[in-house]
Amino acid sequence: MYLIALCDDETAELNKTEQMLRHYEERHSKTEFVIERFECADALIGRVREAYAPDLILMDIYMPGKLGIEAAHELRAMGNRGRIIFLTTSRDHALDAFGVEASQYLVKPISEKKLFAVLDKVLGEIEAVRRKYVLLRIDGRIQRVAVNDIVCCEAQGKSQCLYLADGTQCGLRRTMAEIYEMLAPYREFSRVGVAYIVNLEHVDSLSAREVQMDNGKKIYLPRGSYQPLRERYFGYYCEDNEVL
Repeated sequence: MYLIALCDDETAELNKTEQMLRHYEERHSKTEFVIERFECADALIGRVREAYAPDLILMDIYMPGKLGIEAAHELRAMGNRGRIIFLTTSRDHALDAFGVEASQYLVKPISEKKLFAVLDKVLGEIEAVRRKYVLLRIDGRIQRVAVNDIVCCEAQGKSQCLYLADGTQCGLRRTMAEIYEMLAPYREFSRVGVAYIVNLEHVDSLSAREVQMDNGKKIYLPRGSYQPLRERYFGYYCEDNEVL
């Protein structure tokens, strides 16, 4: 089951998008959508503040009061990690979409063929994330931790500190090399110098001096680490993404 939020100020567009989603459901017997509709960005943001956590958000960019890009920045700042597909009449904000980790940017009018292709890709990514877990010994117990919940890992002597998306900090008595070996199969993880491993899914911003994680943690970059991290970051988000 997938929770899907539709956000558009035009009722006709909401109806059209929901109809295409229902057609997708009909053709994929094991897929179930729970759809909520919003006619402005503030309504969606308010619902998310109430602990609503959609897996996928299909959102118009040009809406009265607040642009979809602005709303997406607020949602990311609130910790929402749902996949975002922008639906718009213009290509003007295509580059901005990467700044909020949008999964796709579709220019209206949108055909079922285009939307279905994007849904195949995005839902596949969601399922892959749902299946990704690692086993860690935390406080003397073996725990299963979702890979997507790992924000970063920081070297702190013999006990490394793992930061999770819910604010939890866990001490791991393993070397950074051992931890990175465990996380390396997942392409979202990157080394930052010798002291950090970061999850690119949780990078809020990146500059030549520091990485800002979406949990508020700042990581100051050691000399020579910015360029390779920048290449990994853009490679991770730009691969397979295109404007349709």
